[in-house]
Amino acid sequence: MPFAPFLVSCQAGEAGESPASSARAALGEQDFDPLEASIPELQDALDRGRTTSRALVETYLARIAAYDAQGPALNAISAVAADALEQADRLDHERKTSGPRGPLHGIPVVVKDNFETARMQTAAGSILLEGWTSGADATLVGKLSAAGAIVFAKTNMHEWAYGGETRGSLFGQTLNPYALDRVPGGSSGGTGVAVAANFASFGLGSDTCGSIRGPAANNDLTGLRPTRGLISRSGVIPLSHTQDTAGPLARSVTDLAFAMDALAGYDPADPITRDGIGHIPPTYTAFLERDGLRGARIGVLTNLQPADGTDPEVARRMDEAAKAMCAEGAVVVDVTMPHLPEFGDVLDGAPTDLVELEFKFDLNDYLDAHPTAPVHSLTEIVASGKYDASVGPLLAAADAQRHRHTIERQKRLLHRTVVETATLATLFANHLDALVYPTLRQKASKLGAPPRGMNCQLSAHSGLPALTVPAGFTDDGVPVGLELLGPAWSEGSLIRLAYAFEQATHHRRLPATTPPLPKSGGSIRAD
Repeated sequence: MPFAPFLVSCQAGEAGESPASSARAALGEQDFDPLEASIPELQDALDRGRTTSRALVETYLARIAAYDAQGPALNAISAVAADALEQADRLDHERKTSGPRGPLHGIPVVVKDNFETARMQTAAGSILLEGWTSGADATLVGKLSAAGAIVFAKTNMHEWAYGGETRGSLFGQTLNPYALDRVPGGSSGGTGVAVAANFASFGLGSDTCGSIRGPAANNDLTGLRPTRGLISRSGVIPLSHTQDTAGPLARSVTDLAFAMDALAGYDPADPITRDGIGHIPPTYTAFLERDGLRGARIGVLTNLQPADGTDPEVARRMDEAAKAMCAEGAVVVDVTMPHLPEFGDVLDGAPTDLVELEFKFDLNDYLDAHPTAPVHSLTEIVASGKYDASVGPLLAAADAQRHRHTIERQKRLLHRTVVETATLATLFANHLDALVYPTLRQKASKLGAPPRGMNCQLSAHSGLPALTVPAGFTDDGVPVGLELLGPAWSEGSLIRLAYAFEQATHHRRLPATTPPLPKSGGSIRAD
């Protein structure tokens, strides 16, 4: 046996009602406030005529005006569609005349600024791309629009997606709404902040190594890095084609499941999505089971939370999470990943990783395919000097690469295969449904400091799916995230486990810096 299981002792707890649901239940039947509302709750209000898509967009725009540009000045939004209200009006009319297209009809959402959008700039956080549009929508943006969602704003990101602070030459620093002196995570930090602050229903991010899961953990959200090949990356400015993927960030596992129904699927523009054919369920919402932890076998991966590398408060939240899972009927065991010390970059990062070896060539290929872009190569970007200081050394190191196919790159790819087949596969063969560990071993870093204690590499190197779910807060109110890693194509199982944990613990809460506005534009009276 590759590990010696240790059963976690725990005591049964009682599940309570969600604070957000309780607050909405106290509202009068004629009133509706979209704050913290789930997609099913929004759809119910829209169907009953208690609100409109226009009113929802107006509410989110009012919150952006109050808290993104003013107040705490979170700086999460990079662009707003000029026709946002017109989009909402068209979908309101369509609802009345022919009915909703589905559960995302009329739901306002945001997307990270490395996703192409025909009606808004796609700048990837760089001043060099300010104002540029490709003239097309990324495949996932098109999928959301086809499902009836209103893609009405873009979110800030760490420049070129190459960092975890969410800062760049175009817009500066995005702030964490739970602790304004700390980073929101990155590179999809703008999406994380926007969703956490209720600037939209949910949002899209990209994840090369933790760029969805880090912002989810730091913003009290759920976020999914799917199995590589489950959803398309076409129309997303690349960082590393062997590690890049995209996925949703949401305030609840329910909303994440609805988002995945719209996002998953084959795209001929991204050939790797052929691998996902046959692995997509009719609906991910079928996995929203309140007793989803009952009978599950959960492995706490102890050598991804070493005693000398994990903040004590984070460690306590992880212990509490294990006990909560056990109380919900799961068998929770401590496990050790075989040979992990031999894969030092899984835990601590490597001097030369695949991103450094691939970024120059992947970005140059993208720019070659988009000749209208204001810059045409990474070399030109580096020579311009127009980039945030946080990415300067990374861009220079990537630009120094002279050949696309090298022995070093082949070694890195082989190493990634070994991580999945010789280690993780061995663990999952012991009838584990998921491995769990802290998304970040340390609380969100102070502004100006890079993230510490990231556990992003295991999923990124193996290509396996990982889902982050809120696990509580440190004593000073900084969110902590729990990550569940599963076998390939196990997104449904991860949603089942995460939903049961979420419903048992109710760790999600609105940031104190972005309270309800005095009067919600989303509330209307039904005649």
